[in-house]
Amino acid sequence: MRLYKTRSLAASACRGGHVRINGASAKAASAVKVGDRVEARVADRDRVIEVVRLIDKRVAAPVAAECIVDHSPPAPPQELVVPVFRRDVGAGRPTKKDRRSIDRLRRS
Repeated sequence: MRLYKTRSLAASACRGGHVRINGASAKAASAVKVGDRVEARVADRDRVIEVVRLIDKRVAAPVAAECIVDHSPPAPPQELVVPVFRRDVGAGRPTKKDRRSIDRLRRS
């Protein structure tokens, strides 16, 4: 499990102050040790990770997942999003057919 998809996104999050290690702001090159608690803001969600084992070199994802414990609160439920009917700018007034399709979208 990873917090950010790429290293550059993780570094940007650190520069933006979205990552904390044991309550202190973290830099991209901050070292962690066993027992450290990493808090990160990822996609409008707070993630809390505890380091239980250090890794010396690159390993497979399942092995890396065993080295951390996730203490994050559960994800909020997905909200249903009502589709929005968009028209091109300058397309003029909607036709009768367009209005009926807009009404169908709003009812569903």
